[in-house]
Amino acid sequence: MRVAVGTDHGGYLLKEIVIAVIREKGHEALDFGTDSKASVDYPDFAEKVGIAIQSGKADRGIVICGSGVGGCIAANKMQGIYAAICHDVYSAKQGVEHDGMNVLCLGGRIVGTELVKVLVQSFLEGRFVGEDQGQERYKRRVEKVKKLEKEGKQS
Repeated sequence: MRVAVGTDHGGYLLKEIVIAVIREKGHEALDFGTDSKASVDYPDFAEKVGIAIQSGKADRGIVICGSGVGGCIAANKMQGIYAAICHDVYSAKQGVEHDGMNVLCLGGRIVGTELVKVLVQSFLEGRFVGEDQGQERYKRRVEKVKKLEKEGKQS
């Protein structure tokens, strides 16, 4: 699996740990920056990760900013990107399995180095189950989300 990783300055300190876990688990990590602690804008890095997924260069992505919130909001503005903040192991895996999540968002100022390792591992281990016998409800639900995205209804 190819995993795009993008961080702003708030996630910079966790980036190398995230990339190391991705590689340790036998996957390819694509580093989209940032490369320093200098202040940068999180939407720029969420966009790079999203484009990598949209173009097929990456299968999944990880976006890290200070809280995880801004990166998550930015990533979810992109078509075909299903991002969620996960600061617990269950959500990091279940989001992929049941909800088709393809971008894990983390708060670099929220999670520590040991927790981030297991969060990334859980995210990578997740596999969407909507195609499995008896699990069609997950596919139905994800299709409804995609319909909302496509129609873009406004009140």
